[in-house]
Amino acid sequence: MEKISYQGQTLTRWRVSQSTFLALPEKGARLMNWSLTLGDGSVRDVLYWPENADFADFAKVRGGNPILFPFNGRCFDHGEIFFWRAADGVKRAIPLHGLARQGDFKVTQIDARGFTARFMPGDEARAAYPFDYEFTVTYRFEPFGLTCEFALLNLGKEPLPWSAGHHFYFTVPWSEGTKRGDYLIRIPATKRLKQDPKTGQLIPGPTTLMPEENLANKDLIDTFHTALRSNEVVFGEKGKPGDVIVRLGANKVPPPEATFVTWSLADDSPFYCVEPWMGPANAAEHKVGLHLVAPGATEKFTVSVAVK
Repeated sequence: MEKISYQGQTLTRWRVSQSTFLALPEKGARLMNWSLTLGDGSVRDVLYWPENADFADFAKVRGGNPILFPFNGRCFDHGEIFFWRAADGVKRAIPLHGLARQGDFKVTQIDARGFTARFMPGDEARAAYPFDYEFTVTYRFEPFGLTCEFALLNLGKEPLPWSAGHHFYFTVPWSEGTKRGDYLIRIPATKRLKQDPKTGQLIPGPTTLMPEENLANKDLIDTFHTALRSNEVVFGEKGKPGDVIVRLGANKVPPPEATFVTWSLADDSPFYCVEPWMGPANAAEHKVGLHLVAPGATEKFTVSVAVK
């Protein structure tokens, strides 16, 4: 573990065997980059990070792993986007993907294999999510993978709603001379949904998607894959080693509302997002995948990523 200077920022770098991890825990608890040194000495970026990233608008940088808390995606209140309504009946503004990715964190533990950081809500966060709580993000790094755990402690006297997740920007394609169509993804979903862009409600998703699909299939974009038969999504280059395995939760079969999201900005983007979420977007309104943490209790959400 070491501190390095990069574009006016002080970052933390971990080297764990063949893997190198780069993070700015104080800003959004963001893991920025993960690279893997291969047997021939070449380096493969597993998590994408753009060289021209704008640190002045860090939350909107398309790279690494933005933390989505307390809610994923776009919230709606009776058809009005970027609002939500709590049990007290008050309508409150909330940004896309919640509050953590643009928020400040305090590092509470750091060592040679990872870190723990606690969310420090600012005025916007307190207005949008006016509860008494402690939210922490813990990363543990391994030679060929990582684990990230969210922990939400309810310090208040009323149930605490949340439906959080990750927004991993994976480097695709990763082999020189390949394109997105050279990669396959296996998603063990039995139900697929979309979000109505006008109302925020869940609507039926593509019905033609197969358990194994080509990453170039446009029907994958912005699709919620739910009712999972297992907690593993695997994607990689056809017939080649180096698959990425994303696991949602610790149980082999996650809760029925647990969701993987597949997304990319454009056909030629140098990244592809495979996102494990507690539930589909707008959970606070439609209640699918909405979790309630009892007063005094802590709920955890854990995901892991490995290269095989």
